[in-house]
Amino acid sequence: MTAADYADQLKDLDATLRNIEAVLDLDRLRRDKVRLEEQASAPDLWDDQARAQQVTSQLSYVNGEIAKLESLRSRIDDAGVLLELAEAESDSGVLGEVETEITGLTKAVQEMEVRTLLSGEYDSREALVAIRAGAGGVDAADFAEMLLRMYLRWAERHGYPTEVYETSYAEEAGLKSATFAVKVPYAYGTLSVESGTHRLVRISPFDNQGRRQTSFAGVEVLPVTEQTDHIEIPENEMRIDVYRSSGPGGQSVNTTDSAVRITHLPTGIVVTCQNEKSQLQNKASALRVLQARLLERKRQEEQAKLQGLKTDAAGSWGDQMRSYVLHPYQMVKDLRTEQETGNPSSVFDGDLDSFIEAGIRWRKQQQMADDSA
Repeated sequence: MTAADYADQLKDLDATLRNIEAVLDLDRLRRDKVRLEEQASAPDLWDDQARAQQVTSQLSYVNGEIAKLESLRSRIDDAGVLLELAEAESDSGVLGEVETEITGLTKAVQEMEVRTLLSGEYDSREALVAIRAGAGGVDAADFAEMLLRMYLRWAERHGYPTEVYETSYAEEAGLKSATFAVKVPYAYGTLSVESGTHRLVRISPFDNQGRRQTSFAGVEVLPVTEQTDHIEIPENEMRIDVYRSSGPGGQSVNTTDSAVRITHLPTGIVVTCQNEKSQLQNKASALRVLQARLLERKRQEEQAKLQGLKTDAAGSWGDQMRSYVLHPYQMVKDLRTEQETGNPSSVFDGDLDSFIEAGIRWRKQQQMADDSA
C-alpha cells in the first residue's frame, strides 16, 4: 500500500472516531467527571456505603471512557505525524510502523464503535447474571462453574467490579446455579447478548470410560433495577425462608441460618442469596435479584404486546447460542453470528470481547430488520 492509501485510512478512522465522540457525547462525559469528582471528594461520602460505591464505580467508568476516547484521538494524530515523516524522508521502515499502528487503531476504533450500538431502554444499567446447569448431569454442573469463572475473568480483565450473590454447589462437582452482579454502567447492554443456552462437548473427566459428553448450561442477564422502575413487591406476595448456607462437599460457609430464599407467589419466581454472613444483607441482595427478574418479565410482556406475540418467563433463557467443543477438535462458535475461535482455553479465561461485539452488532441488525418489516 502507498502512503496515500494510509492517509485515506487515517481519514476514515478520524471520521469514525468523531462520530463515536458525538454519539457518546464526550463533552457530557467530561461534565459528568467533574460532577462525580465533587461527589467523591465529599467528606461524608462513605456514611452511605452503597451510595459511595455507586459514585466511585461511575467515576471509574467515566474516567475509563474518556481515557479510551482521548487515547484513540492521540494515536490517530500521532499516526498522521508519523506518516508525514515517512513521506518526507521516503522511509519504508517508518511506513511499516504506520501500517502496524493503523491495524491496531482499526481494531480499537471498531471496539469503541460497538458502544454506540447500546441504545436500548435498559442498556446503560448494571447487570445481574444468572447461570444454571442444564442437561448433562455432573458435566453440566461443572460447565456452569466454568462459565461463572469465564464471566468473572472477563470482568476482571476490564477492571469491572463484581459481586457474587449466590452459588449453589452440586453434590459431586460444579454448580447447580450462581448469580452475580457486574457493577459498571452499560454492563447489561454489553452482556445481554450472552443470554441463552450454552453447549459444551468434551471427553468427560467424570466418566471412567473416557466417553464424549454433551452438556448444557443456561445464562440469563438482567438489568439492575433503579428507583424510577417502581417495582414494588407487597409483603403478602412473598414467602421468605432462611436456612444455613453450605459450600462444596456439604461444608458450612457459616454456622447461622443466614441464607435467604424468596419465593414470589404470583409468578413462582424463586431467588436465593447466601454469600453474605448477614441475613439482612442476603435478604437485601435477594430482593434486588427478584426485582430485576420482575423488571425483565415486565419488559418481555411489553415487548410481546408490541410484537403481537406470546411470551413466558422461561423464554428468557433463549435458544442454544454458543457451542464450546473440546473434542474431537477445539472450537468455540457462536451459532447466531458465526463468530468462532480455535482457542477455547482463552475464551474460558475471559477472552470474550470478539463474541460480545459480534453479538451486539448481530442484535442491532436484527432490530433494524424487525423495524423495517
